[in-house]
Amino acid sequence: MTTFKSTLKIFTFFVFVFAFASIAQAQATRTWVSGVGDDVNPCSRTAPCKTFAGAISKTATNGEINCLDPAGYGAITITKSITIDCEDTQGSILASLVNGVIVNGSGIAVRLRGISINGAGNGINCVRVLNGASLVLDEIVCAGFSQHGVSVENTTGVMKVAIWNSSFRNNAGNGINTFSTGSASTQLSIESSLFSHNGVGVNLVLATTAALNNSIVSHNTTGIQAGNTSSFLNARDNQISNNTTGVNTAAGATIRIGGNLVTANGTGLAGANIFSFGQNFVDGNTTNGAVSGPAAVQ
Repeated sequence: MTTFKSTLKIFTFFVFVFAFASIAQAQATRTWVSGVGDDVNPCSRTAPCKTFAGAISKTATNGEINCLDPAGYGAITITKSITIDCEDTQGSILASLVNGVIVNGSGIAVRLRGISINGAGNGINCVRVLNGASLVLDEIVCAGFSQHGVSVENTTGVMKVAIWNSSFRNNAGNGINTFSTGSASTQLSIESSLFSHNGVGVNLVLATTAALNNSIVSHNTTGIQAGNTSSFLNARDNQISNNTTGVNTAAGATIRIGGNLVTANGTGLAGANIFSFGQNFVDGNTTNGAVSGPAAVQ
């Protein structure tokens, strides 16, 4: 009997070892999705999955998901460091009545590239950030959401968000909305992007330091806005036009501008603590407004 029990324990041990080994092997560094794939597949190039959610479960931490063809790959919640890259393929997410992408993992780094995310007019947020260390959006389209294009809502740590060559349009809320609370903060960098037909193009609510460069901010209710003493926005070489208000500060926030074209707005500059590095063209607005003073140039 003792020999039988010992043999049974050894057998059980090896069953668990092989089970965990199988799980580890299932986590590939690179996986693929296709519109004609199937989530029961291993997500290999020759046997791709059908959705981002199916692929992420089979992709190792810090791994990468690629799209084999342009298709709709479904909304996703990301809880580990990962890259989803559909450059030159243009993968998409249709996010009716839901959030397109949720980022929610302690210390994770997420990179999204070449993805069109469509809220169909009733989606909630395009990309909602609840927790993480960094988010990179490269050639992302966020359109048609009832709330925001990107909503940063972290409550701990510093969330670093970098946006490049992306488009935020027709969102009933804001193109970008940062609302870090508690001890949290956001560091936001935006380059060469479009903000059009949103509530506010770029809106800093709480605890955010941001830079906006070489972008077009047009046909929003407000172009760029900082709304709290803990919000600082530096805007350089942007076209800010055809908004109800181009540049707005509230509640002691600070915006520094340099080399911007601010024209054809209802009000060009509104609020206090707008400081200029110089070379701004503020003209042709119904009311141009004025800066509070010069920003320090060194």
